[in-house]
Amino acid sequence: MIDPSELTYNENGLIPAIVQSESSRRVLMFAFMSEESLRLTIDKGETVFFSRSRGSLWHKGETSGNTQKVVLISKDCDGDSLLVVVSEKGPACHTGSHSCFDNHDVKGRDYE
Repeated sequence: MIDPSELTYNENGLIPAIVQSESSRRVLMFAFMSEESLRLTIDKGETVFFSRSRGSLWHKGETSGNTQKVVLISKDCDGDSLLVVVSEKGPACHTGSHSCFDNHDVKGRDYE
């Protein structure tokens, strides 16, 4: 079990979080978590992030319904970034794309 108090946060009290789909293994999004949002994520079983632009907590899908149920949270070897594997309901990106990384400059494997 991840202990939020044992992680390394940046000077703003945030830790980077990469969100990955359990089913497709695609990276869905990148966001930041505070210690509080990580604790809420663990308690709720759904992702809660810290919005740097709004300066507040953000429960993913609270208004859109595009929720992310947490399957696994893993810290990196330095304890300064997270991988959050989720079972997603709806698109991850605010643009409506499945992933925030759907803009490709180089043609590669088609994930859809």
